[in-house]
Amino acid sequence: MTGLDWFILIGTLSFIVGYGSWKTRKSKNLESYLLGDRSMKWWTIGLSIMATQASAITFLSTPGQAYDDGMRFVQFYFGLPIAMVIISAVFVPLYHRMKVYTAYEFLESRFDVRLRVLTAFLFLVQRGLAAGFTIFAPSLVLCTILDWESLGIDPGRVNVLYLTNIIIGALVILYTMIGGTKAVNLTQKQQMFVIFLGMIAAGYMVVHMLPEKVSFIDAVS
Repeated sequence: MTGLDWFILIGTLSFIVGYGSWKTRKSKNLESYLLGDRSMKWWTIGLSIMATQASAITFLSTPGQAYDDGMRFVQFYFGLPIAMVIISAVFVPLYHRMKVYTAYEFLESRFDVRLRVLTAFLFLVQRGLAAGFTIFAPSLVLCTILDWESLGIDPGRVNVLYLTNIIIGALVILYTMIGGTKAVNLTQKQQMFVIFLGMIAAGYMVVHMLPEKVSFIDAVS
């Protein structure tokens, strides 16, 4: 990596974490921390949800899966918009009327505390494992890109993969603890803009770099 690469990487991460933490530093109570004082704009929340669904592991795994096994798996994503519409039309208004903080609070009011504890436990285990993979996969790529040896870190003494995992995890924990849901929404909105720019640039490069005798339709086939 060149000096410019390091400047862009560190600058982008610092800006996202710093801006999100600064804008949401006034979160003083539970409603402010979990619900953002109900003041977030709908498009900010929408972009944040999109960024949550499309994590780094999505961009690493799905191209490889498509290359290895074809595009059949794409049909799974066709059902997501339908599910989102149903959730937005049925469940979100219900949560608003009941003024609950989480789906598990609703389950407790509808059934009992045992079901709330069980579903919350299952969710935390599932998301904990998923978050581990979500951080681990891009860390594999970053370990190669960052070239820790050039920074004087000996891979023989320091497990650079663990080091990269810790750094990424610490950054996420930092702005989440400081700002709560507002910080997450703001930072993921910025990340979504970066993702869009990357997708547009990558799509252009893929089509532009096709061999002269291979058209875009040929490549899709």
